[in-house]
Amino acid sequence: MPRNKVGSSNGGIIGKTNKTSFGKCTVTTKTSSGDITLRSGTRVVQTAIVAGGAGGGHDGGGGGGAGGLRNIEVNASTSVTATIGGGGAGGSGPTTKGVSGTDSSLAACGTTYTSTGGGGGGSNNTASGNPGVAGGSGGGAANTACAPSTRCGGAGNTPPVSPPQGNPGGNSFRNASNTQGAGGGGAGSAGENSQSSPFISGDGGSGLDVSPDFPGVPNSGVYAGGGGGGTNSGPTGGDAGPGGGGAGAPDGGAAGDGTTNTGGGGGGGPGSNGPSPSPSRRGGSGGSGIVIVKELNKASGMWSMQSQFQSISQGLWPKTFAISGATVLVVAGAGGGGFDNGAGGGGGGMILATGVDFDKGCVAAVIGAGGVGGAGNPTPAGTGSDSTLIGGGVSFTAKGGGGAAQPGGSTPETAKPGGSGGGGSRGGGSGTKGLAIQTDAPGFPGSGFGNDGGVSSPEASGGGGGAGGAGGNASGSGPFSSSQGGAGGAHKDVNPAFTQSLPNSGDYSGGSGGGGGTEGSPGGGGAGAPGGPGPSSGDGAAGTANTGGAGGAGAGSAPRDGGNGGSGIIVIEYPGSAKATGGTVTTACGTTKHVITGNATFAVTG
Repeated sequence: MPRNKVGSSNGGIIGKTNKTSFGKCTVTTKTSSGDITLRSGTRVVQTAIVAGGAGGGHDGGGGGGAGGLRNIEVNASTSVTATIGGGGAGGSGPTTKGVSGTDSSLAACGTTYTSTGGGGGGSNNTASGNPGVAGGSGGGAANTACAPSTRCGGAGNTPPVSPPQGNPGGNSFRNASNTQGAGGGGAGSAGENSQSSPFISGDGGSGLDVSPDFPGVPNSGVYAGGGGGGTNSGPTGGDAGPGGGGAGAPDGGAAGDGTTNTGGGGGGGPGSNGPSPSPSRRGGSGGSGIVIVKELNKASGMWSMQSQFQSISQGLWPKTFAISGATVLVVAGAGGGGFDNGAGGGGGGMILATGVDFDKGCVAAVIGAGGVGGAGNPTPAGTGSDSTLIGGGVSFTAKGGGGAAQPGGSTPETAKPGGSGGGGSRGGGSGTKGLAIQTDAPGFPGSGFGNDGGVSSPEASGGGGGAGGAGGNASGSGPFSSSQGGAGGAHKDVNPAFTQSLPNSGDYSGGSGGGGGTEGSPGGGGAGAPGGPGPSSGDGAAGTANTGGAGGAGAGSAPRDGGNGGSGIIVIEYPGSAKATGGTVTTACGTTKHVITGNATFAVTG
């Protein structure tokens, strides 16, 4: 009996498409508004969002600015919605500027990302109509003698985004009654200035080539070129910017339109010798926009049996985990603040790791407590406790924040180390700072966050370190009344690593302020009490619970207590539906999040 050749070719084994990349990405191009349905499991997409280009100005006008272009990665779920901006019309009557293009956008996972339409090109004849209009890229100016320090072209990257979505339009210069339009800005460069001697119109700014990120897309992947400036006297108009811009009109000729679905700006209109029929001096129209989406997760497929065995032997075959690609945040308890013009406590150490895989089983989550605030010589400030997440093939430890050093006197302390170090204390322990001891988690370089505390002086104490920055140093060397405690070190904003929203707005492990009048960092750090005698004295503020924010220092002529450090927190987020229990669980936007604020078991079921 003949063998089943179909079955023998691949063994029926479901795997991944490619040994190196484990799949290829899907690219979708949208030239009209509508939804894009994503593949199952897609969590992140890369998108090029190109807005509509602007029209060129009338009568020797400036070139239209290109539509804004943003090439960014965004979180996504089952689908995204693209809105395609239209191109603006060219200036069609005396003194009329080109019409600005309209915005393009991508709505993904509850957030809308927008590129701004290009700014219209300036027009001839009246001062009010001359300047180019601001936009994604700005329109070129017309009929204006711009001062060297003045840009008459429209501003680009308006409103501002990072990385920039476009560039400004060029300046235009006038000689007697003869004018040349400047080029509109493009996504890759500014529009060129015009010249009055000899008469040369400005070229449109160049667009950007996105084909390395989106291979095979239309227009060879080059988009958002600016329109060339028109001419009132010269033999030629400005060249079109590469990426769909329209050419500026020559004397006696017509302005070029921006190319459809490129976001290119229209060319500036011709001068008095424009073509018939009327309106003879019209600027070119801008091109409509486009949205391109590439799914960054990998596609499933079939391996050949030979490739499977080869990959296993080389250790390349991907292991199956119950949870794959999780983001894990572990924040330790923070240190307590010092008493009697003491130092600020150190923020809890932080581990922030991405691409974490869990095996099935029980994972122990331990939340570190905050250290006690100092309360006189019998009770020095305490260091926070560690938070840990151990089991299921992972091991993460965030180190407790350093407690504030005890102030000078008969038993001064040096500053205490911790995940972030506590501040150095005034008096006998002056000139010191607590050192950060937080390290990266094994196998996750760059995942550990902690910083040193601030240095003390004879009469003022340093601020505690935070996950985002070192504690501030004490200032002033005179009496207490003229000295200032150091500010708490900066917190760490972890929001960019997560899809869903987080408690405390995603701000964690802030240091606290030292005694002498400074505040703690955001991110849960307590404020140090105001310094000075009498009513300005007081106890330090406590760090916020489940933030790893440190306790603030007490201040005043009488002993004042430091604030307690805030406890830690653990957050785990992974793609898809719930595959574990433990903590507060929410599923939204294609991900599941576990928030653990007390000792618990994170039970991975798969």
